[in-house]
Amino acid sequence: MLTRFLFERIDRSGWVFLVLLGLAAILVPVLNLALPPDSPFHVSNTTVGLWGKYMTYALLAIAVDLVWGYCGILSLGHGAFFALGGYAMGMYLMRQIGPRGVYAHPELPDFMVFLSWKDLPLTWWGFSSFPYAMLMVCLVPGILAFVFGWFAFRSRVTGVYLSIITQALTYALMLAFFRNDMGFGGNNGLTDFKDILGFNIQSQTTRAVLFSLSVLALMTGYLVARAIVTSKAGKILVAVRDAEARTRFLGYRVENYKLFVWTVSAVMAGIAGALYVPQVGIINPSEFSPANSIETIIWVAVGGRGTLVGAALGAGIVNLAKSWFTVAFPQGWLFALGALFVLVTLFLPKGVLGTFTEWWASRRRAPKPPAGAAAQPAE
Repeated sequence: MLTRFLFERIDRSGWVFLVLLGLAAILVPVLNLALPPDSPFHVSNTTVGLWGKYMTYALLAIAVDLVWGYCGILSLGHGAFFALGGYAMGMYLMRQIGPRGVYAHPELPDFMVFLSWKDLPLTWWGFSSFPYAMLMVCLVPGILAFVFGWFAFRSRVTGVYLSIITQALTYALMLAFFRNDMGFGGNNGLTDFKDILGFNIQSQTTRAVLFSLSVLALMTGYLVARAIVTSKAGKILVAVRDAEARTRFLGYRVENYKLFVWTVSAVMAGIAGALYVPQVGIINPSEFSPANSIETIIWVAVGGRGTLVGAALGAGIVNLAKSWFTVAFPQGWLFALGALFVLVTLFLPKGVLGTFTEWWASRRRAPKPPAGAAAQPAE
């Protein structure tokens, strides 16, 4: 069954994407760990961490493309699911610090000791266990998405109204997590991580493994999304995107399909956030910022909405440009980002991958002159 799926439902761009990711998962750690720093082929620790972060962004972009590109749900709140997954991972990492913190408390994180907390809050129970923390990485964004979607989709909230509500959701969570009495570190968030599963989180080997895990998660996320969009349910999702009223008239429970893909997308975003945190070393309420969710939409638009691979490609293109701009022209990045979005909307409405695919298909369909045909002499 798996073989049939791989050969029947993954297109050429998907195969190229998966092969390149598989090579990256193997070669980047090898070039980082096996070669000396003075080798021209050595990949530095900084580059490994940066590329690992890009992989988590690409997974988030695929999650957004799943609901926007194939179901027509323009979400301006997926940054909230990303951040919730990140906080779940951050809480586990904080519990691993133990007495090695500044205040050497065996149970409470440093910020709780500083704020004179006496006991560990109920929300932190169980996060000393890695399996429990990973369960929360999936459950917390998934349950929030399910509850939100249950009310929103059954109330038939669509279009710009739904986008505004999702943006309001992530903004409300940002304000809540800024509060010290929430027990999540307030403005400073969670940081100063030491270990993950007993391994030093700053070690070269651990960071290389985290990179490979991020790549594998991206590959798995793509396969899951591809399985959904190429199934019968995926065809209904596209019908909902293109003509929701007509699809509902045909007897389909549109809200159920929306709720399903919305929840799956939120879980994928939470997993991306969980892999992001140990590689950047911090999680704070700024990750809930609505601007982050809007930027994710730009990634998908640049790469190509409704392509999955293009969404991941867009995340890489925009973030590579961001890394360069913020060093060369720190004040000009937001202007460049806005200009990029406008240019793509006007001249590349199908994104980079969508435009290239369309050009390549038209090139292959173009009639070729018969072989050996002689040129007509000019009169």
